[in-house]
Amino acid sequence: MKLNPEEKEIEAFFERDEIRLRKPDKALLGRLKSAAENTFKKDRRINIRLSDRDMAGIQRVAAAKGVPYQSLISGLIHQFVEGDLVEKS
Repeated sequence: MKLNPEEKEIEAFFERDEIRLRKPDKALLGRLKSAAENTFKKDRRINIRLSDRDMAGIQRVAAAKGVPYQSLISGLIHQFVEGDLVEKS
């Protein structure tokens, strides 16, 4: 996972035991729940044609990871859009 400089600083404080976690209050939990629902809401449907070989490969990888193949495909597209997938050199 890539951490930005601020996240690295927080991680360092936590590892040195200079920061303590506290239980979030109900208002914060409500805001986080709303943000999560909006982030992961799947409200668009697409159709795509794949070769039998590619589909079998996707299903095999999804089964090995224990996730539905549609979720695997959706996750890969999301990672690509966010710039988390990079081409091999």
